[in-house]
Amino acid sequence: MRCMSQSSGTALTFSFSRPTRRPCKSSLCAELPLTVPLPRRPLALGRPESRVWTVMLLLGTCLLYCARVAVPICAVALSSRFDWDKKQSGVVLSSFFWGYCLTQVIGGHISDRIGGEKVLLLSASAWGFLTVITPLLTHVSSAHLVFMTCSRFLMGLLQGVYFPALASLLSQKVRESERAFTYSTVGTGSQFGTLVIGGAGSLLLDWYGWESVFYFSGLLTLLWVYCTCKYLLNEKELIIPLDYLTRGLSVSKQTKVPWKQLFRKAPIWAVIIAQLSTASTFFTLLSWLPTFFKETFPESKGWVFNVVPWLVAIPTSLFSGFLSDHLINQGYKTITIRKFMQVIGSGVSSIFALCLGQTSSFCKAIVFASASVGLQTFNHSGISVNVQDLAPSCAGLLFGVGNTGGALLGVVCVYLAGYLIETTGSWASVFNLVAVVNSVGLCTFLIFGEAQRVDTDSAYIDL
Repeated sequence: MRCMSQSSGTALTFSFSRPTRRPCKSSLCAELPLTVPLPRRPLALGRPESRVWTVMLLLGTCLLYCARVAVPICAVALSSRFDWDKKQSGVVLSSFFWGYCLTQVIGGHISDRIGGEKVLLLSASAWGFLTVITPLLTHVSSAHLVFMTCSRFLMGLLQGVYFPALASLLSQKVRESERAFTYSTVGTGSQFGTLVIGGAGSLLLDWYGWESVFYFSGLLTLLWVYCTCKYLLNEKELIIPLDYLTRGLSVSKQTKVPWKQLFRKAPIWAVIIAQLSTASTFFTLLSWLPTFFKETFPESKGWVFNVVPWLVAIPTSLFSGFLSDHLINQGYKTITIRKFMQVIGSGVSSIFALCLGQTSSFCKAIVFASASVGLQTFNHSGISVNVQDLAPSCAGLLFGVGNTGGALLGVVCVYLAGYLIETTGSWASVFNLVAVVNSVGLCTFLIFGEAQRVDTDSAYIDL
């Protein structure tokens, strides 16, 4: 069954039937069952809800970043309140990413087995509740550093499943020709969330104290979960039997993914390496751009360089998704469009990053930074959806593998960027690092990238 939006413009179609399996000539494949042991319920039943779900997922991504950035926004206030030095603040801030790395793969695997929407709502409920009670629990314990570090680590664990679950959900419910626009639209929630918490959070921090920032983001997340459950899911979809979770965590012999065969495929490694590169360079720019502007242009206004690049990123992300789907619908090969988008997302954006390291004009620096950050969103229409092209039946798990590596490599690149600044005294070395890492990922994807399914191999059983 399929549900299509009847409104004009680009149609976002969620497919509720299982993807058609390609015929398999292998005798081994003929003997294996083709049914799914865990039934997938449709994302929307009987109503044209594709656009509503897209908006709700965008809001979910926005609130994810609101909760994620709550501590960085309040870092100075927390340091003053609990008497932390820079090293202690760094421990608290970095603890999120260690937790974030640990649940990517398992979150994607469970999503592939029981449904991405269930994992999204469960994790959002948990991180929303944790955000709300964080200010309350600081009054209970006197070991504030230990508590906040553990809280951020747990936040990373809970949010680590979100994007793999999202990849799994979209790979099962969205047509190939519409994945880019849907994913790009939902992906703009990261920029919206950064802007919302940067604006509203700063005001709340000044007016009511740091606790209000946590209440704001946490309560809105819980409200989002409530509205999603009440208006978009029925009671049967809200029930997750315990055996579903058990079977989702386990990998039986009958449904075990033959990773040796799957990871022998060059396109799988191509998309993973490209994802490693783009994720790590994004973390590098996100971490060091504010410091670059403050040190290079000390008289500049902080709200300009902290807001403008992310404002530019929103329309570029939407445009990249629309352009990608439009070109595919016009008859261009899917892999050709994926590579074209990646050339812009990794290649052209790196050129502007290199220009950023050479300019001495504040206005030009804002233009170059905005172009570099904005064009990176073209990755949403390149590698981010390519993993769904290659293996929609286990897209969540594969996305988790790439995202885990990207987060770990991001920690390394962020540290290496600081080392280069300290030793060379030049910001150009940082942007050279960004360009080199992006080039490695881009070249690998251009040479080995494909868009044909590889999870229909005779040795593979669909999850």
